[in-house]
Amino acid sequence: MADARRAPLKDQTDITGAHALIVEARFYDDIQDALLEGAVAELKAAGVTHDLITVPGALEIPAAIAIALDAAENNGKPYDAAIALGCVVRGDTIHFEIVSIESSRALMDLAVARKVPLGNGIITVNTDAQAWARARASELNKGGDAARAALAMLRIKRRLTKV
Repeated sequence: MADARRAPLKDQTDITGAHALIVEARFYDDIQDALLEGAVAELKAAGVTHDLITVPGALEIPAAIAIALDAAENNGKPYDAAIALGCVVRGDTIHFEIVSIESSRALMDLAVARKVPLGNGIITVNTDAQAWARARASELNKGGDAARAALAMLRIKRRLTKV
């Protein structure tokens, strides 16, 4: 029998009707389709609507999220959460490390500074086969994982900031 003190608590805070932002990098279209499919399915299952913005690569994702958060706030329709989706495949240069580390760092900085529930679904892999295994909803479903992470953080934010 599992130790009840160690069992994770499932947060039941209501997020129905929330509105999320997905920013995707369309560098690898087929892999991106799979990541997006997983993320959208999770949002729909939770009753959360979304907007989608497409950027050229993973490095552009954090800036696009920041721009969209500001625009939505200024229009009186702020986003409740954000999801970053993309794929970086290792090549022969250090570009892989730069893109992987800098996009991840910028997303973390953005989430903390803006207090936005954010799921990082930028997969970083050595091969196309690894990318497909992580992207497909029928396998590791990292797009779905990113959406679930953003929604989990949204539940925490709503629970802790209730007035």
